[in-house]
Amino acid sequence: MVPHTGPLLVLLPGLGAVATTFLAGVEAIRQGRVRPIGAFSQLGRIPLQEDGGEQPVPEVLPLAPLEALHFAAWDIFPDDAYEAARAAGVLQEQDLHALRDFLRQIRPMKAVFDRQYVRKLDGPHVKQGRTKRELAEALREDIRQAKAAIGAERAVMVWCASTEVYLELAPCHRSLRAFEQGLERNDPAIAPSQIYAYAALQEGIPYANATPNRAADIPALEELAELKGVPIAGKDLKTGQTLLKTVLAPALRMRLLGVQGWFSVNILGNRDGWVLDDEGSFRSKESTKSEVLDGILSPQLYPELYGELYHKVRIHYYPPRGDAKESWDVVDLVGWMGYPMQLRVNFSCRDSILAAPLVLDLVLFLDLAARAGWRGPQSWLSFYFKSPHVRPGEPVHHALAEQYQMLCRALQGLALRWRAAQQTLPQV
Repeated sequence: MVPHTGPLLVLLPGLGAVATTFLAGVEAIRQGRVRPIGAFSQLGRIPLQEDGGEQPVPEVLPLAPLEALHFAAWDIFPDDAYEAARAAGVLQEQDLHALRDFLRQIRPMKAVFDRQYVRKLDGPHVKQGRTKRELAEALREDIRQAKAAIGAERAVMVWCASTEVYLELAPCHRSLRAFEQGLERNDPAIAPSQIYAYAALQEGIPYANATPNRAADIPALEELAELKGVPIAGKDLKTGQTLLKTVLAPALRMRLLGVQGWFSVNILGNRDGWVLDDEGSFRSKESTKSEVLDGILSPQLYPELYGELYHKVRIHYYPPRGDAKESWDVVDLVGWMGYPMQLRVNFSCRDSILAAPLVLDLVLFLDLAARAGWRGPQSWLSFYFKSPHVRPGEPVHHALAEQYQMLCRALQGLALRWRAAQQTLPQV
């Protein structure tokens, strides 16, 4: 495993609510203003059997320290991170004011954007190119310049931009050769998030997808990730309603309680809510939120308990709430002798506050995976996603407890590997 040295560049397509909350939080932690609440990479513990207990993740793994993180972003609006954070409305003015000098330094590069993929948004800060291949090459040049500016040899990209319209798997997605031909002929099946993923992988940079877009989870980009030896992860961060669903559904299955229906509704008023008010973008989100229950309840094994489950997911744009999302779940259950019961869950949360620490974890863990020589889809990071990206033929685990065990086992293995490497170093 290669040790951490030098700066680590964090590349953020989309300088919106999640990205600016992540940036502000990292800097506030570095200044000693707040604790890294919600970040497993900072506060988590993993079992190491030789020690008979758990040890803090930062003490047993060679993670990049927060002081090593540098940032670059793209956005369709030219506002710096301070103005973008104020527009997002997640953080209070007194918190932003203390971080203003840092946030003002982060000015987005022109974005690759096409309104046919995000129909609710438009902006002036957009790259121009004759082909999608030209746009990909422009992104690669941006990456190279951003790395050179800080002398970084490593970087990680996390897509934090808006949810694109739902895309079916197309012929151009089947192989790397077909994808690159599609870039040349401006194939409409290639969305901007895929162009960013392609650019990152070509530059040898790990890529994570925080949204439900079909991005690196296509055969063409999986092939490229393997070819370049780069880890990838996604998709759609699991933060609020689905997080609770992946805790509750396994409990119901373990108790073998029948589930007739599960109705899930959300209201939120941020830019994400506005974008998801479009049916095409909502369909992308619906696909990742809806697939969770089948994966947990296993209706094929228990058709009498879950075979007729009616699962409904709705998201409503409601401006007064801003980033303070609220979700309701109504679950219709069947118990002993067929008697009906109901479970109701109400979660008033803050969307970007829940997402920001996950972005930090993904940055540090993907960088660690890259230094360990891991490549392709990283199923051990399923813990962070509604729709985990796994290798072809590998089982998808949705239950949070199972995902947590996978995460801990992977980190434990890396920690033991790092310890062994340190013990074999020559004594000075």
